[in-house]
Amino acid sequence: MHLSNIYKNIPPRAPDEFIETLLTHAAGKVERIVSFGHVSPENFWYDQETDEWVILLSGRARLQFEGESELVMMETGDYVFIPAHTKHRVEWTDPGAESIWLGVHFKQTAA
Repeated sequence: MHLSNIYKNIPPRAPDEFIETLLTHAAGKVERIVSFGHVSPENFWYDQETDEWVILLSGRARLQFEGESELVMMETGDYVFIPAHTKHRVEWTDPGAESIWLGVHFKQTAA
């Protein structure tokens, strides 16, 4: 058994987001992502092989989904399910505070 805390050992601000895999399993993986005003590179879209459920544990952020004109504003506690191959990007994260995300990546199985 290994006990950890999602809010501990936050790295100092860096040029890139901090992404840490917390758990890897046959069913998928769980990541902690820390943003300090980071955004996706211009004209870059995530196009992931797996579904993702992501919750913003602290901070604020805006997501953009391809083909959608309205941005999705996220605040602490907000979560969203992003099906595999749904192109999306991080349009904005709060530059004045760390934004801590928990992302759960998985492949759906037939019932």
